Amino acid sequence: MVTVRAPATSANLGSGFDVFGAALSRPADVVTVEKAAETTIEVTGVGAQYIPEDPEKNTVGAVVEALDAPARIHIDKGVRPASGLGSSAASAAGAAVALNRLYNRGFSREELVPIAAEGEAVVSGVAHADNVAPSILGGFTVTTAEGTRSVDAAIPLVVCLPDVAVSTRDARRVVPESASMEELVETVGNAATLAIGMCRSDPDLVGLGMSDPVVTPERARLITGYDDVRERAFDAGATGVTVSGAGPAVIAACRERDRRDVAAGMLDAFAGAGIEARAYQTRIGRGSTVLDD
Repeated sequence: MVTVRAPATSANLGSGFDVFGAALSRPADVVTVEKAAETTIEVTGVGAQYIPEDPEKNTVGAVVEALDAPARIHIDKGVRPASGLGSSAASAAGAAVALNRLYNRGFSREELVPIAAEGEAVVSGVAHADNVAPSILGGFTVTTAEGTRSVDAAIPLVVCLPDVAVSTRDARRVVPESASMEELVETVGNAATLAIGMCRSDPDLVGLGMSDPVVTPERARLITGYDDVRERAFDAGATGVTVSGAGPAVIAACRERDRRDVAAGMLDAFAGAGIEARAYQTRIGRGSTVLDD
């Protein structure tokens, strides 16, 4: 038996659409696997009732097939589905790391990223790695066609998750098909600023680099109260605010001393819009961890 804790993640971080990702110290899924002749999946925890246990319809099933590693799999969900926090990716990442260990397949963490990404295709229709990469590797990740690079970073964060759902497929439909040269230049500059901020563990640069004039404004329209939540976060000391992944979670970078106030402000703003929400005072954290070690 192997048990793995796989963290929630935030993809895009504003300016890094389909490229940037970050592992969060909390929340997380816990995936337990045991060898079996035939794969079965049991799901418990947050939103378990919405997650199919049929291996052909669950992200973990594609990972099992890719690794040729049939198993009895239990997923204890700590990351709510349709949250913008890489819920399906956490399960896929945890399963990839656990099954690789259980069957001694010998893949490196970097080699497991595209394997886990196949599971993402079950949910979103495309094998994107911007969530599975940080969930496996930890830290801040940059994923391109050539692979994934990662760096550890110490950035305090607040993630505010409203009690509404935005599906990845719906969020992809609103992404603009083109951008102006002015928008492209602005986005590249912001992304570079964010990357430097991560390398320096500088929350001011990270926050400054979160700004995005192309994708985020369209996705923000799907989140009731987003503008007020963003404004309240900045008023409380946030250095940057954006939509986490496809949403509806909203993520803010900040200094350690401001994290509590930022969380309170974001919660109050959602409450003012008549929406219940939960705030995670978190930070960029480790990747998937084998709990048996």
